[in-house]
Amino acid sequence: MSASPGDRGRDPSARVYAPDFLTELFREPLDPGYADAAARRQEASPSRWRRLLARPVSLVVLVVIGFLFAVAYRETVAEEPSRAKARAGLIAAIKQREAETDRLTERADQLREEVGRQRDAALSGSQASRLRKLEAGTGLGRVRGDGVVVRLADAAGDKDAVTGAGVGPSRVLYSDLQKVANALWAAGAEAIAINGQRLTATTTIRSAGEAILVDYRPVTGPYEVAAIGPGSMRDRFEDSPAADLMRSVGRSNGLSFGVKDAEDLTLPAAPQPRLRYAEPSVSPSPSPSGSGAAGSKSPGPSGSGSSSPSGGGR
Repeated sequence: MSASPGDRGRDPSARVYAPDFLTELFREPLDPGYADAAARRQEASPSRWRRLLARPVSLVVLVVIGFLFAVAYRETVAEEPSRAKARAGLIAAIKQREAETDRLTERADQLREEVGRQRDAALSGSQASRLRKLEAGTGLGRVRGDGVVVRLADAAGDKDAVTGAGVGPSRVLYSDLQKVANALWAAGAEAIAINGQRLTATTTIRSAGEAILVDYRPVTGPYEVAAIGPGSMRDRFEDSPAADLMRSVGRSNGLSFGVKDAEDLTLPAAPQPRLRYAEPSVSPSPSPSGSGAAGSKSPGPSGSGSSSPSGGGR
């Protein structure tokens, strides 16, 4: 079969489709009218007024933008001394409060020792000895003895440009101190202190932003967890899951973790707790019609304000 004259210029392998709606839709998805309008806009030359107004408008816009940048820069530079002054004032106030707190803490320790001497003088020998043992066991008395010191420190990595804090998981977390303290209690520790803060049954170890708080007092790294206990305490602590976890974190993230024996440790006493007592509430006299409801309200232990351990040292 001979090819028709219209087919001689085509590739014999090319397939020819009959025009239909779907084929044309996929080949030309844009309506031809849009293409014609775009072509006319390109061919049409801008009007004389548009040419005259284009340059002044652009110049005005550039001038306004430059003026706004200049004003913003001037305001930023003008406020910098005031911000620096305010920051310096806050730092000075913080240091002043810290010095005042240290002075009051030292004075409180002196008064506590004086009260203890007066109390021992008023009590008999056996009663005073028993009271001192109870204070040592509850954390309200200063203790001395041999034990171990666990040291944790942040990795010497990059620091945040704004806060100055460590970046990433290479920082010591409050949960790390909780795990170490609980493992030392389980290993037989009789007294524990974190950076000089004695732990008691009501001690809390929490975080507030970047700071770690022990009994609502901030502690900073490197962190030293000192514990007094039997000679087997170190071996039992080294075999604990908490020690294995901290060693693993140290190997992977560079966090510093070490345990060493310590002789003749002195752990300070914890601050005196604020005692609260439950008092019976004044209930109205029961009425004949509602005696059951009125008589059911009786004071109980729920009126006490004593605190309980909530994830602290023990």
